[in-house]
Amino acid sequence: MGKLALAAKITHVPSMYLSELDGPHKGCRQAAIDGHYEIGRRCRELGVDTIVVFDVHWLVNSEYHINCAPHFKGVYTSNELPHFIKNLPYEYPGNPELGQIIADTSNEMGVVARAHRDTTLELEYGTLVPMRYMNADQHFKVVGVSGWCMWHSLEESARFGLAVRKAIEERYDGTVAVFASGSLSHHFATNGTAPQFMHKVYSPFLEKVDHEVVEMWKQGDWGTFIDMLPMYNEKCWGEGGMHDTAMLLGLLGGKDYDQGVEIITPYFGSSGTGQINAIFPVTPLKTATA
Repeated sequence: MGKLALAAKITHVPSMYLSELDGPHKGCRQAAIDGHYEIGRRCRELGVDTIVVFDVHWLVNSEYHINCAPHFKGVYTSNELPHFIKNLPYEYPGNPELGQIIADTSNEMGVVARAHRDTTLELEYGTLVPMRYMNADQHFKVVGVSGWCMWHSLEESARFGLAVRKAIEERYDGTVAVFASGSLSHHFATNGTAPQFMHKVYSPFLEKVDHEVVEMWKQGDWGTFIDMLPMYNEKCWGEGGMHDTAMLLGLLGGKDYDQGVEIITPYFGSSGTGQINAIFPVTPLKTATA
């Protein structure tokens, strides 16, 4: 029925918005912004109608949650970094149908999920930043998924990701892109040192591990990476517990996945954290996984 046309791990650093504004940081994140433009262009080329975002800035304590309101509109200021993102206007169409299908499929697979259609839930900046560059003309419908899962296992999040894939391909009549919106290592600069880490990773250890991870991704060594993901998350301060990444890999087939990523925006440091834009080629699920 439906089609998963594109999957990616993307950055959402708020300095992308700062990069637009006049001042000392103008243009500093142009490479990341250009990466988003390119991913958006490919989505259009592939006929995508809806973008689903696993957003690590939406924290939940129980179950998996899907924000599938029919319409999103507002003015956003980050409560985390209000000096980076303030008074950001946004407006996008939603997709209640797809959100409900995802929840229904997940629940049938034993992973409890809830679709929120009639809701005042707003989108978080893990969604709003990339949509600013990919979807300024409201071409795509948007569905947000809670990606900061405080009391969930990475294995369960992978199972949820598989449910998203099955919902799209077996029950949805349309074409979808799915993004894991989050960083690699995620140790912010210690308070008072932020300016010196604006374009750096917090420590050489974190940067070295991140580069090793990117090489695994490029080589398609998902067996090794999935085995190390819990420890990588723990030792490198994974953003949102790296549940967005677990969901993405579950969506693609877990250890059965064997594709190397395409780097759209090369790895870079931002406020101490490690960031990237990378497309994960979509291949058919193997029978054992499906």
